Amino acid sequence: MVDVRPFKAIKYTSKAGNPEMLVTQPYDKIDPEMQKEYYEKSPYNYCRLILPIEIDKYQIAQQRIIQWLKDGIMEHTSHPAMFVSRQEYSINGKKLARTGLIAALRLYPYNENMVFPHEFTHSAPKADRLNMLRTVQKDLEQVFLMYPDTESKTIDFFKEVAKTTPFVKVTDPDDVEHTIWEITDSEKIQFIQQVLSEKRMVINDGHHRYESALAYRDEMRAKGDLSDDSAFNFHMCYMVPVQDEGLVILPTHRLLKEVKITSEIMEEFKRYFTVTDVAPNVEALDNYLSNHISEHAFCVYDGKNAYGLTMKHEESVYQFVNTHTSKETKIFDVVILRDIVFKTILKTGELKIDENIIYVRWIKAAIEKINRGEASVAFLVNPISAKAVSELALQHERLPEKSTDFYPKPLSGLMMMDISASEKLFSFL
Repeated sequence: MVDVRPFKAIKYTSKAGNPEMLVTQPYDKIDPEMQKEYYEKSPYNYCRLILPIEIDKYQIAQQRIIQWLKDGIMEHTSHPAMFVSRQEYSINGKKLARTGLIAALRLYPYNENMVFPHEFTHSAPKADRLNMLRTVQKDLEQVFLMYPDTESKTIDFFKEVAKTTPFVKVTDPDDVEHTIWEITDSEKIQFIQQVLSEKRMVINDGHHRYESALAYRDEMRAKGDLSDDSAFNFHMCYMVPVQDEGLVILPTHRLLKEVKITSEIMEEFKRYFTVTDVAPNVEALDNYLSNHISEHAFCVYDGKNAYGLTMKHEESVYQFVNTHTSKETKIFDVVILRDIVFKTILKTGELKIDENIIYVRWIKAAIEKINRGEASVAFLVNPISAKAVSELALQHERLPEKSTDFYPKPLSGLMMMDISASEKLFSFL
């Protein structure tokens, strides 16, 4: 039974200034240039908490939270609440909206089959977020999850709540409009608790945060605080129905730094793929991928030439793929790319983020990085559906790192949750 609860949010007050000068992308999406820009926006910008530029970043973040609460820049809400959160955005000229619930979700180890990961994680970010949790004792950012709602119970509920006056509304630099509504009515909270209690959750974004929170919870329990109502047993989460029409995954393209496409490698490609010359521009590459979306297809760009690779429908190729990938994940393009192209043909070995592989959201950005010499070759991929990711995760399978890019990201800075030892969360059920 999944346990979700309301919590007393910590939020900015009007004294902090324009909310659009305060909010940020999640910490792991902030590069050094963005970090500098956020610092320049406001002395109270949320980047100064989630990713301080100073050396002693954990202590600095803690000191700022204490000072901002003392100075009235931030405040605790007076009552526990849940929140409906909507992002309205456009992709390729199409307007979409994604709506979900922000609440405190009890932390469940993966082996309890309540919360499921969908991809593997790196150890360094987990250590970083655990150190932040230990120091600030606050959930500074949400974990983003999805759950099935085939009967549209929560989808319809969110629509009704969205007819009321919003708690906050902010438009970010990507022109995404973020709106949040507050739910304090006990009957409404009970309803949503009951509906979600029967669901199983899949993590979309925030695996590192979730796993760090589990580790922190275990540390706190080891100190002797075993109360089930202690806030550190929970994490602030944003939960969206799989059936929500705005739950979109963008592709995550892979750029390798130390690989050259030689004639020998091209011959190896031809063993497994039909290779097609493609014009080396965004439109042509995008069209190739779109026209082969269900055929295990990729595009390759090395700064001069571009090619389309579509896996051959031959028994020998499928047998090879089947021996290198698990039964459940063999159908996913990113797995074929990793195991057949990278490991077997290119023999890349272990790939480390920023050291020898870069992940990029847009084809245009991938081409520009190759042209600037930031990497030597780009492998462009098609997106995965949210439904497919959910089904995979529920079968205890995981995709390679950075296989999904749920867009847009929930904004950071709209609220945080106190998880200090004295903080308790109570159920309305």
